[in-house]
Amino acid sequence: MGDYHCLLYILVASVLLHVHGASGQFLNQTCDPSDLEALISFSNGLDKKDAGLAGWGPDNPSCCSWTGVTCDLGRVVEVDLSNKSLHGVISSSIASLDRLVTLNLSRNSLHSQAPIELGRLARLQVLDLSTNWLFGEFYSTEGSFLAIKVVNISFNQFTGPHPGFPDAVNLTVLDISSNTFSGGINASALCLAPVKVIRFSGNVLTGDIPSDFSVCKTLEELSLDSNHLTGSLPRELYKLSKLRRLILQENQLSGSLSKGLGNLSQLVPLDLSFNMFSGFIPDVFGGTRGLEFINLATNSFVGEFPSSLSRCPMLRVVSLRNNSVSGEIALDFNLLQRLNTFDVGSNNFSGPIPPGLARCTELRMLNLARNKFVGEIPETFKELRSLSYLSLTGNGFTNLSSTLQVLQLLPNLTSLVLSRNFRDGETMPVDDISGFKSIQALVLANCLLSGRFPLWVQNLESLNVLDISWNKLNGNIPSWLGALNNLFYIDLSNNSFSGELPESLSQMRSFMSTDATSEQAPTGDLPWFIKNNSTGLSLQYNQLSSFPYSLILSNNLLVGPVLPGFGHLVMLQVLDLSWNQLSGPVPNELSWMSSLEVLNLAHNDLSGNIPPALTKLHFLSKFDVSYNSLSGDIPTGGQFSTFTDEDFVGNSALCFHWNSSCFEMLPSGNEESYVTHKAMAITYIIVEVGFLFGLLMAWNTLLFMRALRAVFLRIVDRLFDTLYVLIFVKVNSLRRKSWNEVHP
Repeated sequence: MGDYHCLLYILVASVLLHVHGASGQFLNQTCDPSDLEALISFSNGLDKKDAGLAGWGPDNPSCCSWTGVTCDLGRVVEVDLSNKSLHGVISSSIASLDRLVTLNLSRNSLHSQAPIELGRLARLQVLDLSTNWLFGEFYSTEGSFLAIKVVNISFNQFTGPHPGFPDAVNLTVLDISSNTFSGGINASALCLAPVKVIRFSGNVLTGDIPSDFSVCKTLEELSLDSNHLTGSLPRELYKLSKLRRLILQENQLSGSLSKGLGNLSQLVPLDLSFNMFSGFIPDVFGGTRGLEFINLATNSFVGEFPSSLSRCPMLRVVSLRNNSVSGEIALDFNLLQRLNTFDVGSNNFSGPIPPGLARCTELRMLNLARNKFVGEIPETFKELRSLSYLSLTGNGFTNLSSTLQVLQLLPNLTSLVLSRNFRDGETMPVDDISGFKSIQALVLANCLLSGRFPLWVQNLESLNVLDISWNKLNGNIPSWLGALNNLFYIDLSNNSFSGELPESLSQMRSFMSTDATSEQAPTGDLPWFIKNNSTGLSLQYNQLSSFPYSLILSNNLLVGPVLPGFGHLVMLQVLDLSWNQLSGPVPNELSWMSSLEVLNLAHNDLSGNIPPALTKLHFLSKFDVSYNSLSGDIPTGGQFSTFTDEDFVGNSALCFHWNSSCFEMLPSGNEESYVTHKAMAITYIIVEVGFLFGLLMAWNTLLFMRALRAVFLRIVDRLFDTLYVLIFVKVNSLRRKSWNEVHP
């Protein structure tokens, strides 16, 4: 029994020694002196404030126990200092670690060039310098990086031509994305190795996509997006049968797509968006059964929708937005049960909504905007219980009441955009709507709807954005609108709302504090378009969070005063009350609106002066009070120095800096000051006439009466000296009196 226990102890000790030796963290290995010196020299290149190097330093010669250091038999084989908040430079001494296999310095704040000596690390297999501030060229000359397999230098500031690693026969992953590498792509220097991943995204690479990529027989990912590449796709690219990811968006690629696209049967994501491709979309997706993501948005494709996408059962995202594809959508949605994003906005699709679309019960985002769809929203849409975003803008849909009755049943719907539909004289449903409990954005603009303000809106407690502009709605703006505490964008413009401004609008919590707004649902990259005038010009917002805090009530029939309480809305960025019938003064309290960028009060009947305190609005970029009945001086200083005369025209009693008739525009009650100004003007005229008459007399005397010339000149000289002194004293006296009265 004793021998058994002895053997057991020996076995346990052996296992512990093996585990501790492999990790280098628990066994206090003897550190090779050259490695110790190299690591100390490396640490000396870092700012001393860096606390991420626990245990590092000459006081602890056991470098194998240092944070991020792994040894094998006393030699350093791995340095992993990722995300340690390191600052400083990468010392070339790191190249003295001649047994180093892995070097990971990613996600720090290192600011230097990458030492050319790194290429001398003959055993280095993994190099990760991503997400730092490294700059300059990255050198990968012949005979360097012989054992390298994975290189990630993304998210830095490297420049010059991209590295090629010509002698790296084992290279499998090369990620140089999000730098400033320029010039063409040298595919022949990359594909000598069994490379699987090439990520060159987010640089300034130019030229064509080289046909040499056909040599990369093992290539699984090619990401060249966000560069300046031109030309068409080489046919050789379609021969990469193992390619799983093809990401080429945001370049200047053109030409048509070949039917050879069907040879890429392993594709999972395909993104060719934001280029200049044209022609038909080849209907060749029957063999790409693993396809999950296809984005062909913002090109110039024509023809019909590729129906073979029906045979891609894994498909989750389809985006053909902003092309010229036409006809009906001939997809069998019964076979696309995983579809969660379907975006075909801004095309020429026609006919009714595809009847089977509601079978895609996992659908979260649906954009059919700016097409030629007609008919009613099918009742089957109530089955889309996962739907969060729906835009039907700019089609020919009818029966708004039925549409709202169906869509109110969708429990997860947060964004509903129905603008420019229902334009055949329909009426805004006032009640009978009780759903939309999760709705955050409701846009029913430019539908030419008649009727009153919809009462059911008062139950939408999560509402952030409300736009019912460009309709024919009338009646009063309800006071309960100000009780919707999460509402921060309101556009009721271009209707016929009447009555006074509800006092509750000046007490809205969402405009007083950012804490009042609810959490906003993401909308991906799907675009919002908010129509802001009748010419078709529009503002685009891609997220709810990008909407400015706004209260837009222009082009209505509102009366009464501008509410002084608006001054409490310190978060409000846009206040537009133009083209109404508002009266009274411009409240001085508006100067409290510290975030205000746009203040438009034009085309009303406001009176009094423009409060000088408005110059405190440091973010004010647009200010318009034209065509009112304002008077007095225009404030100077602050942002007012950037406004033009057009922002103040149509106010006959306002004193412009160029207006010489301001003396005649003083308000009533200043009769004495008015008389003073008239006297000053008459005095100036008398002086000018007298001066001219004197010159004429002098000329005649000098010309015809040579003998009296000297005597006459002496008399005239004395006379004008006396007259000048008297007039100058009188004018200065009148000027001082006027100044004291106008500026007490």
